[in-house]
Amino acid sequence: MTNHQAAAVLDNKVAFIQGGSRGIGAAIAKRLAKNGAAVAFSYVSSPEKAAQVVKHIEAAGGRALAIQADSADAGQIKAAIAKTVSTFGRLDILVNNAGVLAIAPLAEFSLEDFDRTLAINVRSVFIASQEAARHMGDGGRIINIGSTNAERMPFAGGGPYAMSKSALVGLTRGLARDLGPRGITINNVQPGPVDTDMNPANSEFATSLKAMMPIGRYGTDEEIAGFVAYLASPEAAYITGASLTIDGGFAA
Repeated sequence: MTNHQAAAVLDNKVAFIQGGSRGIGAAIAKRLAKNGAAVAFSYVSSPEKAAQVVKHIEAAGGRALAIQADSADAGQIKAAIAKTVSTFGRLDILVNNAGVLAIAPLAEFSLEDFDRTLAINVRSVFIASQEAARHMGDGGRIINIGSTNAERMPFAGGGPYAMSKSALVGLTRGLARDLGPRGITINNVQPGPVDTDMNPANSEFATSLKAMMPIGRYGTDEEIAGFVAYLASPEAAYITGASLTIDGGFAA
């Protein structure tokens, strides 16, 4: 496939990304736009970063829309999807990337952090998927961003996070049954450690994680975005209900 063909794969498609102003979400927004899609994405508290993503996409000739929406709020999720459809006329691809990470010893883990973890990492995925499916035509794509921690949680304090990402495994399998008759696929991408501002590859914590990985390095957000772009493409029409790990062998 030539670069021109790759860029045209998502022509006339519209994507909405929950959490697209930075890190993996921003990389996904840029990659889907590069492949031809019009891209809308939500952000909570980074309007400057959101504007930078829009500017990057538009400078390359793409179409982009940043929408302020809290993924802990069902009404705001639904409104963001409605705005995407009213702006671009349709919805073909949903990427559920919004997520939070709270780590604390069991005795100190607050119920507030536990509830917020479930609200954003699990509940928002269900709400957005339900709402997006109402707008999608046959052949749509839903891609959840889970975590390799659903398969391996090698340090204390991360139980609720691992649980939230494990929940996406079951949700993805179940929704594949609901959506399959319409040709809509839903898959769960499980990244390992990725070099972002939330989890930089040059930290002391990163050193301990890299020691567990056969490849011995952090991934890049562009590598995750490339995987997501494949699942969003027509070539991936036979993949659904799958949890696909991209983690440098972290869970091996």
